[in-house]
Amino acid sequence: MARELNPLEFLQNWYRTNCNGEWEKVKGVTIETMETPGWHVTIDLAETALSGVGMRPVKNERGPSDWIDCRVEHDKYVGMGDAGKLPTILQTFEKFARRTKTDRGELREGDAPGS
Repeated sequence: MARELNPLEFLQNWYRTNCNGEWEKVKGVTIETMETPGWHVTIDLAETALSGVGMRPVKNERGPSDWIDCRVEHDKYVGMGDAGKLPTILQTFEKFARRTKTDRGELREGDAPGS
């Protein structure tokens, strides 16, 4: 049985799967810091299996140093959060991507999320 991937490993594999010699030249993944301080993650979904798939926004704001906002808009996954939320932003993308594969019947044995 294969070990479960952490969210960063999942993102790396997802990115590698979508690299085809063209997609990665104009699309891709960006992880940036914000001055709030916080994280801003953008993952292009165009020309991938997730293109055109929506996601219910995930938004939780408990205060200026405890917040997260993840959504799909304009064929991009956009995740933002406070300085401690990068793992949660990536995990939210992973859950979205895995749930989409499950809904389409594409989830293979061993791909199921642990939660």
